[in-house]
Amino acid sequence: MCSPTTTPENNNDHLVQSSDPNHPANLIPALCAKFWTLGWVTGTGGGASIRSDDLVYLAPSGVQKELMKPDDIYVLSLAAQAQSLDKRQRVYLRSPANYKPSQCTPLFLAAFTKRNAGCCIHTHSHWAVLVTLILETQGAGKDKEFMINNIEQIKGFGKGFGKSGNLGYHDTLKIPVIENTAHEEDLTEFLEEAMDKYPDTYAVLVRRHGVYVWGENVHKAKTMCESLDYLFQLAVEMKKLGLPWVTDIEPTVPTRK
Repeated sequence: MCSPTTTPENNNDHLVQSSDPNHPANLIPALCAKFWTLGWVTGTGGGASIRSDDLVYLAPSGVQKELMKPDDIYVLSLAAQAQSLDKRQRVYLRSPANYKPSQCTPLFLAAFTKRNAGCCIHTHSHWAVLVTLILETQGAGKDKEFMINNIEQIKGFGKGFGKSGNLGYHDTLKIPVIENTAHEEDLTEFLEEAMDKYPDTYAVLVRRHGVYVWGENVHKAKTMCESLDYLFQLAVEMKKLGLPWVTDIEPTVPTRK
C-alpha cells in the first residue's frame, strides 16, 4: 500500500525544481527518454531512481517514460521511511498531482539500503527476458543464474559491493534470476534474498519480466546496465549458434617485456 503524505499546500515542489541538468529530477527524465529509444521502458514499463544523500527521487507509475518531466517525480526520505512502522506505507515528501507511486519503489529502496547504491535502473529489455527464457529451458537447478565469461564487455562490472576495481576479461559474471510475481512490489523479498545470496552482484534478473541494475552512482549504474544488455543480446545470439556462454580458455600472455 502506498499513499502520499503531502498536500497541495505543502508539496515541497522545490525538491524537483533545479536548473542543474544533473539534478536527479532532471536526470531521471533524461535517462528514461534515452532508455525508451533502446526499448528498455516501452509502454510505461521500467523506470529509474536516484538517491541523493537521504532523498530518493523516483519515476512514477503509468507515465510515458520518453515524455516524463521533472514535475512528475516523487521524492521520499530514507530516514522517514526507516522509521515507518508499516514498510509498505511509503512516506513521500513530494508527490506529483497526476500519477501514482511506482510498484518498483521497494525494490529501488532495497538497492539503496542494502547496497548503498546511488542509482537503480529497472528495464523491460527483451534481451533480458529472452535470457531468462533460455535459462528456463535448461531445467530445474540450472535456471537460477546467468553466467558468462571470456567476453571483453565483462570489464564494465565492478567486483562487488565494497570492493575496488572491475571484473577482468577472464572472470565469470554471475547474475541471479528470480521468478516473477503478479504484483511487482511482491518481488522485493525475493530480490533481497538474491542480493544476500550473491553479495557481489549489481543486478538481478526477473524471469519473463526484465532486470534491476544498481550502482554507486548514476554513471556506474548506467554503464553496468548498458554492458549487461550488450551481454544479454550477445548471449542470445551465441545460443542460436550453439556457442557456450562459459568457456575455459588459456590466457594469452605477451612475450615481450
